[in-house]
Parts: sequence; structure tokens; C-alpha cells
Amino acid sequence: MIKAQNIKKSFGNIEVLKGINLEIPKGKIHSIVGASGAGKTTLLQILGTLSKPDSGEIFFNGKDISTFSEKEMATFRNQEIGFVFQFHHLLPEFTALENVCIPAFIAKKSKAEAEKRALELLEYLGLTDRIEHKPSELSGGEKQRVAVARALVNSPSVVLADEPSGNLDSSNRDELHELLFKLRDDFGQTFIIVTHDDNFADRSDKIIHIKDGVIE
Repeated sequence: MIKAQNIKKSFGNIEVLKGINLEIPKGKIHSIVGASGAGKTTLLQILGTLSKPDSGEIFFNGKDISTFSEKEMATFRNQEIGFVFQFHHLLPEFTALENVCIPAFIAKKSKAEAEKRALELLEYLGLTDRIEHKPSELSGGEKQRVAVARALVNSPSVVLADEPSGNLDSSNRDELHELLFKLRDDFGQTFIIVTHDDNFADRSDKIIHIKDGVIE
């Protein structure tokens, strides 16, 4: 589904990615692992179109997205890619339901359609009784589940996650990991996840190990 060819990226004189070649099939969980500074997050941001490579191409279902305009890229990102970060990045003034709906509103879906999809996801994630709560009223695990629902609301082709359990205690971490595998099994959802959790990485469908800017 996703193919990256010879991706290179430097920041100043520091060459972070030195020619990454990668293929991601549909419906699998891929873990990106490696030491701090190896280039994991940089690669994830490039795959998610949040950052541009200095050179190389990324194909998504056969389309070279490197050629997209900024407007085309923003639309593509909103419709095809979901994001989950270590810190949930929920908007504090909005309820759980409203936070989940935001990407759907950006995609110009109606309020009724957006709320219907958001409610389905929140129910699936066991958050039906928390939909009117604001982030300050939710536990860390609940906030991250809301963030997962937000990532899924537009039915993206792939969800990218950067240390999604890194800020959770062991119980909530394990619960989130089980949820990701359940989403893969129930919906065929594709995930690319940067993680330092060896247990999670070992259970994923494939481990991508980055060292010194290249895949080992």
C-alpha cells in the first residue's frame, strides 16, 4: 500500500535518513524501532506527509504523493492518514465527542454524519459514558483512546503513531496495545508505530529496525 524509495533527509549538516527503502502492505502492524536519534520519528513524519524528504519518492496505492500540491497534500492527509501521538493533543475546550469529530468536520462531513461515526467509535472503544467529558475529566488511558477514535473517524487507510503508549502507566499501556491489535483484526486497519516497547514490537507483524539513518 505504501512504498518509500531512497528517502533521504538532513537537518543542517546532520544526515538523519540516508536512503530508506520500505514497503508497507495493507492490514498489518509495523513497528519502527531503534535508538534515540536513529531517525524513527523523522521517517514517520515523512510517511505521514508532515515533513518532506530532501530526495526520494513515496507512493501510496501506486500514486506518487511527492508530486502533490500543498492543498492536495492536506486533503490527502486528512482523508487517508490518522495520527496518534505520545501526548494525546486533544483540544481542552472540547468534549471527547467534539474532539473526535474535528477531522470529519475538516473533511466537510455533515454534523450528523461526523457525530454518528464518532459515537460508533467511542462506543467500540468503551467510552460511551465519557462522550460529554472534556480532556481534563478523563484518565490518561481514556484520553489516548479518544485520540485513537479521532485518528479513525475518517476511516483512514493507515494510522501512524509515535510512541502512543509512552506516556501511559503499564495497565493503560497494555490496554492500548491490545486495542491496536483488535483494530487490526476487526477492521483490517494498517498501523505504522514508532515504539521503544520491545514486547509490543515483538507482537507486531513486522519490525523495521533503523540504525544510523538506514534500515538494518
